[in-house]
Amino acid sequence: MTPLDKPLRRQIDIEGQAYTVVLDAEGVKIVKKAHRNGIELRWADLIRDNTSDSTTEHETSP
Repeated sequence: MTPLDKPLRRQIDIEGQAYTVVLDAEGVKIVKKAHRNGIELRWADLIRDNTSDSTTEHETSP
Protein backbone atom coordinates (compact mmCIF):
# COMPACT_ATOMS: atom_id res chain seq x y z
CA MET A 1 0.00 0.00 0.00
CA THR A 2 1.31 3.48 -0.86
CA PRO A 3 1.63 5.81 2.15
CA LEU A 4 -0.08 9.19 2.00
CA ASP A 5 3.02 11.24 2.83
CA LYS A 6 2.11 14.40 0.89
CA PRO A 7 -1.23 16.04 0.08
CA LEU A 8 -3.21 14.64 -2.83
CA ARG A 9 -5.36 17.28 -4.58
CA ARG A 10 -8.20 16.59 -6.98
CA GLN A 11 -10.97 18.69 -8.47
CA ILE A 12 -14.55 17.46 -8.43
CA ASP A 13 -17.80 18.92 -9.74
CA ILE A 14 -20.90 18.99 -7.53
CA GLU A 15 -24.09 20.38 -9.04
CA GLY A 16 -22.14 22.56 -11.48
CA GLN A 17 -19.74 23.97 -8.84
CA ALA A 18 -16.02 23.14 -8.86
CA TYR A 19 -14.50 21.96 -5.57
CA THR A 20 -10.99 20.98 -4.56
CA VAL A 21 -10.58 17.84 -2.45
CA VAL A 22 -7.32 17.50 -0.51
CA LEU A 23 -6.40 14.20 1.13
CA ASP A 24 -3.44 14.14 3.49
CA ALA A 25 -2.19 12.13 6.46
CA GLU A 26 -4.40 14.15 8.85
CA GLY A 27 -7.71 13.95 6.98
CA VAL A 28 -9.75 15.32 4.09
CA LYS A 29 -10.69 18.90 3.16
CA ILE A 30 -13.29 19.99 0.60
CA VAL A 31 -13.18 23.62 -0.54
CA LYS A 32 -15.14 25.49 -3.20
CA LYS A 33 -12.75 26.36 -6.03
CA ALA A 34 -10.98 29.74 -5.51
CA HIS A 35 -11.98 29.84 -1.81
CA ARG A 36 -9.90 29.19 1.29
CA ASN A 37 -12.42 27.95 3.83
CA GLY A 38 -14.21 24.67 3.50
CA ILE A 39 -15.14 21.46 5.25
CA GLU A 40 -12.41 19.57 7.11
CA LEU A 41 -12.66 16.11 8.60
CA ARG A 42 -9.84 14.39 10.46
CA TRP A 43 -9.41 10.66 9.94
CA ALA A 44 -9.39 10.03 13.70
CA ASP A 45 -12.74 11.83 14.09
CA LEU A 46 -14.22 9.81 11.24
CA ILE A 47 -13.14 6.53 12.83
CA ARG A 48 -14.28 7.62 16.30
CA ASP A 49 -17.73 8.65 14.98
CA ASN A 50 -18.07 5.41 13.02
CA THR A 51 -17.08 3.33 16.05
CA SER A 52 -19.58 5.06 18.35
CA ASP A 53 -22.35 4.67 15.76
CA SER A 54 -21.73 0.95 15.35
CA THR A 55 -21.60 0.50 19.13
CA THR A 56 -24.92 2.28 19.50
CA GLU A 57 -26.47 0.10 16.78
CA HIS A 58 -25.33 -3.08 18.54
CA GLU A 59 -26.59 -1.90 21.91
CA THR A 60 -30.07 -1.08 20.59
CA SER A 61 -30.47 -4.23 18.50
CA PRO A 62 -32.72 -6.89 20.05
